[in-house]
Amino acid sequence: MARKIDPTSIPKEWKYDLLDKFAVRCSGHTPSQSFPEYWDGGIKWISLADSNRLDKGYIFNTSKEISEEGVKNSSAVLLPAETVVLSRDAGIGKSAVMYEPMAVSQHFIAWKCDNSHKINSWFLYNWLQLNKTEFERQAVGSTIKTIGLPYFKKLKIALPPYQEQEKIAQILSTWDQAISATEKLLENSQQQKKALMQQLLTGGKRLLASDGFPFLDEWKEYEIGSLLKEVKRPVNWCDESDYQLLSVKRRSEGVILRETLKGYEILTKKMNIAFEGDFLISKMQIVHGATGLVTKKFHGCHISDSYIALVPKDKSKIDIEFFTWFSKQKFMYWKAFLCSYGVHIEKMTFNFNLYLKEKIKIPSSIEEQNKIVSVLSSADQEIETLQKKLDCLKQEKKALMQQLLTGKKRVKVGA
Repeated sequence: MARKIDPTSIPKEWKYDLLDKFAVRCSGHTPSQSFPEYWDGGIKWISLADSNRLDKGYIFNTSKEISEEGVKNSSAVLLPAETVVLSRDAGIGKSAVMYEPMAVSQHFIAWKCDNSHKINSWFLYNWLQLNKTEFERQAVGSTIKTIGLPYFKKLKIALPPYQEQEKIAQILSTWDQAISATEKLLENSQQQKKALMQQLLTGGKRLLASDGFPFLDEWKEYEIGSLLKEVKRPVNWCDESDYQLLSVKRRSEGVILRETLKGYEILTKKMNIAFEGDFLISKMQIVHGATGLVTKKFHGCHISDSYIALVPKDKSKIDIEFFTWFSKQKFMYWKAFLCSYGVHIEKMTFNFNLYLKEKIKIPSSIEEQNKIVSVLSSADQEIETLQKKLDCLKQEKKALMQQLLTGKKRVKVGA
């Protein structure tokens, strides 16, 4: 069940009963694929392919459409606008409100909320969102998990009077608008950063030097091995010591602390110490972009022998932060792939010596490299700030939902 509620804990004006008493529940149906005319469009049809469109309030578009013929000649049901839909398979617990009449596949449950002003669609949507974790827990199955239909027959909800439902929905909608606006700002900042990387790391856009004039020097081609060298700082092993093991995430998402273990818990005793400013390469995952820079907070942590640490041979020729940004480009992933061999991409062996012979074209001026790092780092900071703001908004909304949707905090109707 969704969160169990003690009926005596809710306000006396509220009702606590089966959700089926307040809304008309419908299960999904799929027209036969054997008849193309059932699938020639006209009616939007929510299927598993639309899981990523849920949890965003209204659902406007769908991946597929069925026809009126498909509805007439099958058990598919056309549901009205403002129907609330919940996924019981892929993306379990995700929900949305239909912007216009739509039909749903058998992987969803839908509730029509138009019966005599008993339940408000947006109140129900927010209540489903609040209980999403519980829905996920109810899913069963070995390969494909799902929530069985009997569960929804017993699903109970606590409901305030309809006008109070509307007021609560309006309040939460204001939070949704703030969240949506921040998400758009975040998305725009991410796109701008992506464009900046494309321009600045290829020489398509040149920045201003300290004298106020654009950098004009031609970029030069270097072998990676002429710029960087491997460093090893072997650990003086002790079974009773703590070892903070670093890992590098795929897609250039940086260095993280994987776990802290005692020496005796680690099977392979070959370990090195990582310093701030080391550029780490995961031998096993570099084809997926698993490279990153060791930051100050990870100085002195440890890396296994499956990682390579690189530092500049000459800091006047290469800024290691610039190389970190440069390595995030797709063609650098491709270079790593060309320097690896094996049948399966998850089990490829990295040829480090071959990688050192790969050539890259970069600014010959260390000042230009520094400037590029500064601009891209500022873009990163802006994204980080927006992400923190978004996370805070979501947490604050969740806390407010917990109070408003359970009656712990009341709203004034008509205020």
